[in-house]
Amino acid sequence: MTTHAHAIQTIIGADVAKAEIVICHHDLNQLQTIPNQPRALAQWLKTVPITACIAVEATNTYHLTLVELAHKRGHRVYLIDGYRLNHYRKGLGGRAKTDASDARLLARYLAHEHAQLRPWTPPPPAYRLLQRLLRRRAALVKTRVALTQSFGDDAAMRRLIKPVLLKLNQLIRQFEQQLMQTAAQADVDHDIRRCRAVEGIGPLTATALVMASLRGTFTNTDAFIAFLGLDVRVKESGTYSGRRKLTKQGDPEIRRLLHTAAMAASRQAAWKPFYQRHLARGLKPTQALVALARKLARVAFALITQKTEYQTKTFNEGCCAT
Repeated sequence: MTTHAHAIQTIIGADVAKAEIVICHHDLNQLQTIPNQPRALAQWLKTVPITACIAVEATNTYHLTLVELAHKRGHRVYLIDGYRLNHYRKGLGGRAKTDASDARLLARYLAHEHAQLRPWTPPPPAYRLLQRLLRRRAALVKTRVALTQSFGDDAAMRRLIKPVLLKLNQLIRQFEQQLMQTAAQADVDHDIRRCRAVEGIGPLTATALVMASLRGTFTNTDAFIAFLGLDVRVKESGTYSGRRKLTKQGDPEIRRLLHTAAMAASRQAAWKPFYQRHLARGLKPTQALVALARKLARVAFALITQKTEYQTKTFNEGCCAT
């Protein structure tokens, strides 16, 4: 009986970081490291058979160049979300998480689960523009905050930077208008409207969530939460069990927007009981807001994927999965 692993001539796992990529050739059990730069990646891809299948874990943005170049050359590329990969690692009894072990794990996962996976396809053209606009707006907001905090106690400097802050506000509004226009052109404004119906979620957070939903094939809400970096992971070593910490993978700007949305939602009648119940369980305010942000993301994901309309209700459960 021929397995899927044998049916595919070449299977490659690629663990992507900002500076470099660790490659594992599953059939040869060989590792190599290449710079995460377009020229180096293009040269390496020329040595890879066109029939090769490449598994890449979805990261913040570091994987995009490899994925796009490989797809253009005709390779089948599979984006594996972190949630799915971590569960696969646990199923194999693996704990060590290094670049090399992750590259091997990705290759093994693709070899054994190939039939259940769908190759990556490029997102809509407007996706990249939405992403750029969100990040440029975020950069302007950070600059505004830095200026305000740096000179908040200096009246003379506040007067001097006032024209700068006004200009920054003007630019931020322009980017927000472009975001809404681009979303309408990309035909995702209906999903944005659905998300905006959720108490606390504004237009920018809704746009960011819809954009994130376009970045991969998510098997369930847990996979989407993991992609956003809002999942928690327990650091373990031997018999020691560490604290639960956010993985903080994915786009930090989306998490920042969700945190802002959670702060707004915590004051709304629909979500205030949910927030208060988490505080009553002993969570710190920041932890309770993370739980609320996670819940908002789950609700939004369901609206986007199921194309349903949001129905307002009071979320007062405190022990459900968040």
